[in-house]
Amino acid sequence: MRTTITHAVYFGLLTALLIGAPCALCQNPQTPAPSGDNTAELQKQTQNPVSSLISVPIQNNSNFNIGQFDRIQNVLNIQPVIPVQVSTNWNLITRVIQPIVWQPYTNEPTGGEYGFGDMNPTFFLSPAKPGKVIWGVGPAFLIPTATNTILGQGKFGIGPSVVVLVQPGKWTLGALTNNIWSVAGDSSRPDVNQFLLQYFVNYNLQKGWFLTIAPIVTANWEVSSPNRWTVPFGGGVGRIMKLGAQPVNISAQFYGNPIRPAGTSPWGMRLQFALLFPRRAGANARPSGGEP
Repeated sequence: MRTTITHAVYFGLLTALLIGAPCALCQNPQTPAPSGDNTAELQKQTQNPVSSLISVPIQNNSNFNIGQFDRIQNVLNIQPVIPVQVSTNWNLITRVIQPIVWQPYTNEPTGGEYGFGDMNPTFFLSPAKPGKVIWGVGPAFLIPTATNTILGQGKFGIGPSVVVLVQPGKWTLGALTNNIWSVAGDSSRPDVNQFLLQYFVNYNLQKGWFLTIAPIVTANWEVSSPNRWTVPFGGGVGRIMKLGAQPVNISAQFYGNPIRPAGTSPWGMRLQFALLFPRRAGANARPSGGEP
């Protein structure tokens, strides 16, 4: 019950912000929404995983109709993105995902476990002055930070990660992929050999709005073929705007899973609220005290 209420409040808050914020900003002439070239540039920066933009996305993923009792799994990802200029020619982008998971008991109508899942940091080395094709490469890690055995895999893992994208006109087209193998951890737990591919297609509209398709395709190479792949289809809408003086990125997406392991969710909802911290004019990519 508590999880259902929390989910409803979160969904209501983001929906109100997406729909009602434009009117609220119009009523206060001292807090204008981003406009013109600044908004267009911020749209492209937030859609580039290796841009020189600090961001703090909070992403809520609800996976519906799991198991025989149609339970709801909820995964809240805290995923800060911090770029650092390590030399004249190179940036290092740190992307950390820390999940907070509600995992229902799928064979029971009530009950479940709540806590931290496994942390997933990724480090991309990317050109500081990219050409038309933007790219980054580096290691991805699996760190067993789960507070309960059913919330994580109990293994330390590592593998390569690559991101490539182009941004012609109003479009952002690209893909991020990695494969992680377990190298240490609880010997009684299954080995990890898992693949992830997130392709993304964004089309930017006026006044900060954008359309987005960004499904996350996964494969578990340790299981047999019928239960190996999860392949979602869907998309959503978002907006770059200001809350007071703070630029934010708000989006809502829905995905169906026509290809999925037995007993897993047939569809899900992804809601995201991200705080954006653009570089000041004349600053380099190095944060100074004080994302996508």
